Amino acid sequence: MPLVKRRSPRERHKVLITGFEPFGGETINPSQAIAQNLHGTEIGGHEVVGVLLPCVFGAANRELNRQLRAIWPRLVICLGQAGGRAAITPERVAINVDDARIPDNAGGQPVDRPVVQGGPAAYFSTLPVKAMVAGLRADGVPAEVSQTAGTFVCNHVFYGLMHALRRRPGVRGGFIHVPFLPEQASRGQASLALDTMVAAIARVTEIALKVRRDTRVGGGQIS
Repeated sequence: MPLVKRRSPRERHKVLITGFEPFGGETINPSQAIAQNLHGTEIGGHEVVGVLLPCVFGAANRELNRQLRAIWPRLVICLGQAGGRAAITPERVAINVDDARIPDNAGGQPVDRPVVQGGPAAYFSTLPVKAMVAGLRADGVPAEVSQTAGTFVCNHVFYGLMHALRRRPGVRGGFIHVPFLPEQASRGQASLALDTMVAAIARVTEIALKVRRDTRVGGGQIS
C-alpha cells in the first residue's frame, strides 16, 4: 500500500477571513456574520477559515497573530463594519495610529498612539483592491476603493496584519469594510443584506486568489 504524504499546516491551501464582535452598543456585526457564513467553505481550491476578533486594541492583533501561526494561510482578508457607508470598500492604506473616538470593548481609548512603536508610517494593502471593486460592480454590488480605514480597531488590525505579513513572503492580505445590515440601519441609513455581502466577500476572495497584478484605472474611490 503506497504511503500517503500528509501536508504540513504550511502546505495546506487556506484563506483566513476575520470579523469583529459587535461594538459601540450594537448587538450584531456584519463582519462577524460574514466570517461565520464563509467558515468551512471552499473558494478557488482554498479552505476558508473564519475567525472572530475582539474589538479591543492590542488583544485583536494578538489573536490575529495567533491565528496566522496556527493556520498558515495563503491569503488573509480582515473585515470590519463601517456604519454609514453604502458600499463594500476595500481599504488601500493602513496607518500607524491608534486614535479612538469611542472606547473599545474593554474600555480602552488610546489617543495618538502608534499601533507598532517604531513601525513605518503606513502599509499598503497587497490585495488587488481595484480589481475587487470592478468585479463587484460587474455583479451589481456597490463597491468603492477606500483610502482610509480610520484610526479605531479596524485600522489597528489592518496595520497589524500588514506588519505581520512582512515576515510571510508570498502571503497577501488586506482589509475590507462592509456596511450595516438592514436590521442595524436607522431610517435613511445605507445597508446591504447579509446574503449579498457574503457572496461579495466570496467573490473578492476569488479575485484576490487569481489576480496578481491590480487593475490600473482611476476613480471609484472614497476619501
